[in-house]
Parts: sequence; C-alpha cells; structure tokens
Amino acid sequence: MAEMVNVAVDAMGGDNAPCETVKGAVEAINADGRVKVFLAGREPALKEELKKYTYNAEQLEIVHAEEVIETGEPPVMAIRKKKDSSIVRCMYLVKEGKCDALVSAGSTGAVLVGGQVIVGRIKGVERPPLAPVIPHMNGVSLLLDCGANVDARPSQLLQFAKMGSIYMESVIGVKNPRVGLVNIGTEEEKGNALTREAYPLLKSCPEINFIGNVEARDIPEGGADVLVCEAFAGNVVLKMLEGVSAALIAKIKAGMMMNLRSKIGALLVKPALKQTLKDFNTEAYGGAPLLGLNGLVVKTHGNSKAVEIKNSILQCIAFKEQKINQKIKEQMVLED
Repeated sequence: MAEMVNVAVDAMGGDNAPCETVKGAVEAINADGRVKVFLAGREPALKEELKKYTYNAEQLEIVHAEEVIETGEPPVMAIRKKKDSSIVRCMYLVKEGKCDALVSAGSTGAVLVGGQVIVGRIKGVERPPLAPVIPHMNGVSLLLDCGANVDARPSQLLQFAKMGSIYMESVIGVKNPRVGLVNIGTEEEKGNALTREAYPLLKSCPEINFIGNVEARDIPEGGADVLVCEAFAGNVVLKMLEGVSAALIAKIKAGMMMNLRSKIGALLVKPALKQTLKDFNTEAYGGAPLLGLNGLVVKTHGNSKAVEIKNSILQCIAFKEQKINQKIKEQMVLED
C-alpha cells in the first residue's frame, strides 16, 4: 500500500476562501486515496462548507486557526504576531513533520517569509526560488525565480538551475531538461552584470543541460525547459504571459461573435479551440513550489478556484514520491 501524503491547506487564504479551498481539498481526496488533507482555518466555517460534500472522513482533518493573515499586512510582522493564523498553523505542521507539504492561496509575502523562517531552508541552499510551471506551444517550462528573490546573486541562479532541473525531470517527467538563462539577447556577453556573471557558472556546470541565453519572445515557443532568472524579471515574464493569454482569449471570443458567419465558424472550430485553450490553462498545473525548503511549500494564485487548489494538492504526491527534497539535499552535498 502506498504511503499517505499529508498536505496542510491554508483554508482561509485567498480571494475565494474558504468555499473554493474546501471544495478543492475535497476534490483532491476524492480523486486520490494517497492524500490526506489537514484543513487549517476557523473550524465552524470549515464544517459548514464540508456539509456540502461527500468524502472519506479519514482523509481529512480540521486544524482550528482563529486568525487570518490578510494580503496587505506586512509579512514579517504578520508571521510573528499571528501565531494562530491558518498560514502559520500550516507552516508548523510541515516543520514538525506532521505534514509533507502545504498549499496556500493567501499572502505571497507571508508564505515566502514563513517558508524560510518556520519551515527553514535545506542546508546549502542560499535562497529558495518560487517556481511556477508555465505552458508553451509544445508543453510546459519551469520559471524560477518569479517572486521570491529580486536581488539574486550569480551563485543563486546556478542553484535555481540545479533545483529546477531536478523538479522538471522528476515531477514533470522531462528528461535532461534544457536550462536557459532569461536575457535580452542570445549572445554570451549580453545582459546586465548578474546575467553576464551567471552565464559562465551555468555553462561550466556538469549537472545541468545549459543551452545558453533565452529571449522572452522564445519562451512561448518552448525555448527552454527550465528558465532561470531573478525574481524581478521572472515576475514580469509571468504576469505578461498571463495578461497576453487572457487578452487573446477575450479577443478571439469577441471575434467569433461578430456576425452570423463568424458564429457558424465558431461552432466548427469549437472542439479544437477548446482543447488548445485547455493546454494553456495554468490552473491545470497547480501552484508554484518554493524549492529548497525542508518541506514542500506551494503557493497558488490569490484568486484560485477549486480546480487549482485540487491540482496543487495532487502535485504534492509526486514531489514526495520522487523524493525531490532528498535529491536537492544530495545536490547541495556535491556543491560542498
């Protein structure tokens, strides 16, 4: 029998909590018997939501947390003062070994601070990167960092590349993933001081499959499997991709409804278009893991619906079964 994967879920975090969070948690345990969810939040509210669903009670446990860390609160202060918040409760469940992972749609700052201060970094990891999976024309890429370290050093970008390669190969299933350095040109000498110093480190590293610089326009075509950058550039790339995707979808839908001819055409292409749009739906890939911590921390979008919460919980199964943290620890030992 497979070992259970225990996942702490911040049931009060995000724009649609607790209804969508609870729904996603129930869908996750109904989809896979290997996962047990620990829902952290205000118990009366969670019990009321759970009345709507049928599920295996042995796969779900409520952890009462009276406080909620709001998005606008200073993260460090909130983590220190709100010990009885749903995010902090989840962090300690992972730190104490009761849970293998946590999922939160709450305050990004609080998740990042709590991950480092409470869960803690793997020995040798300088900075944990936030690493979302982003879809492209032929599959997906892993973008890291996209929000945790806006002032990264060259040695940290090298660690991002190593951890991203491990995750991409073990969880996503891409063999010998191509690592690209996000830059303003493909030539080795292009970029700012950070990218110019990071390039030779990546190029000389035998543990990764470095293919050189990757320009932003090549990202939607799958220019690399692992995209390495500091968080400022990564966040701009991520938000631009999300914005352009939403705008294109809206424009296509509007175009199809312009007149009778376009509406007839829309009916003909609807099945193929629906599948194409499904491939570019980021909700299907779950949340962004914060790699390099002593336990898995997954951050989902603040406006996450049940499907993204569900997939974020389920991705924790592969993370544990593929022993991602153990592989990262072994990589850090090699560095020493």
